[in-house]
Amino acid sequence: MSFVGIIANPAAGKDIRRIVARGRFIPNHEKVNILKRVLAGLDSAGVERVAFMPDAGALGRGALDGADVRLSAEFIDMPVFHAERDTFRAAREMREAGVRCIVTLGGDGTNRAVARECADIPIMPISTGTNNVFPTMVEGTVAGLAAGRVATGEARADQAAPKHALLEILVDGEQRDIALVDLAVSTERFVGARAIWDMATVREIFLSRAEPTSVGLSAIGARLRAISPTEGAGLRIRLGEGGETVIAPVAPGLVQRIHVADWRPMAAGGEPELIETRPATAALDGERAFSLPTGSEVAVRLSADGPRVIDAGLALAVGQ
Repeated sequence: MSFVGIIANPAAGKDIRRIVARGRFIPNHEKVNILKRVLAGLDSAGVERVAFMPDAGALGRGALDGADVRLSAEFIDMPVFHAERDTFRAAREMREAGVRCIVTLGGDGTNRAVARECADIPIMPISTGTNNVFPTMVEGTVAGLAAGRVATGEARADQAAPKHALLEILVDGEQRDIALVDLAVSTERFVGARAIWDMATVREIFLSRAEPTSVGLSAIGARLRAISPTEGAGLRIRLGEGGETVIAPVAPGLVQRIHVADWRPMAAGGEPELIETRPATAALDGERAFSLPTGSEVAVRLSADGPRVIDAGLALAVGQ
């Protein structure tokens, strides 16, 4: 049976960067409209069953209200804590239930949480967050059609959903977490408001991709060396005086001059790169996640074995 999971984050696009920068705001009723279009695309592609993550904004229930589709819909049976762990739990439950792909509505943080749990299940990311490097600006109907073609097997995942690189964060040799796009080392001692926006606190940046059209920390890297997400290459950048200066959009509507002390490329599968700054916090895909433990060895490794990401154009073209 063709089975698709849908994870829509009602909190995406509502962090502090809407105040300190000009991050966009997508209200929940528009997310519901996007989901209605996704369902129409999935249904037209022949998907038989979908499972939603339950959420505080009732986005899934809103999408199903008045939906004229043949597919059957259900909700993952799980408690809702209005926190990131909801996404972890939903992605894990969907993987274990046998979904063929997962459609996400959110930003980089939402997709990082899904990628941590989805193993080799392809992701169809739709951009509705503040920082949107990993998810793309794809129309909901098209996203649903593309995801449906992968779920039904009309488009093979190895052709339509190439693997993207990611960054592994290691503490004393064990993986603590991942980042899909960027890891920043901040001198802030505490997680606080989470979102990274004050570049004065950032000492180092690790990147798995650096595309010229990106907004955020990866835009800094793009001014040094452009890297695609499937290239299997990355960058380590140390900020400070003594090197070159780049101008980059570090947040929506916020363009700054950034002093780069030095930088060097990273290769997928290479030796882990040690982080020595203390005290500090690690920010994953634009959001501070945890304080770096004193007395422990913390390192970053680039991996080419990241999530499969559906390219809507490839999915709709394959086999035509």
